[in-house]
Amino acid sequence: MAPALRRDVRLTAMPGKRVQFDEETWNALALLARDSMKTFQELADEAFSDLLKKHGRPTSLKDALRRSARLAPANDRGRPNRRR
Repeated sequence: MAPALRRDVRLTAMPGKRVQFDEETWNALALLARDSMKTFQELADEAFSDLLKKHGRPTSLKDALRRSARLAPANDRGRPNRRR
């Protein structure tokens, strides 16, 4: 690969992190991946998305913007005025 192309790939690549699993957990994850016909990355994406939702964190920019708009007092809907 040409040096210019390598530089472009590095700029657009997602950051990677390394995690360690015990052998039993790794084997269970590998089996789950095969059974569900998903890659390990797809399993990890699903797991981290579920973890963020569990803790009330937005998982996308759209979700974050939606949540921040709800926090603004101007967006609160008060009681509807009822005339008797």
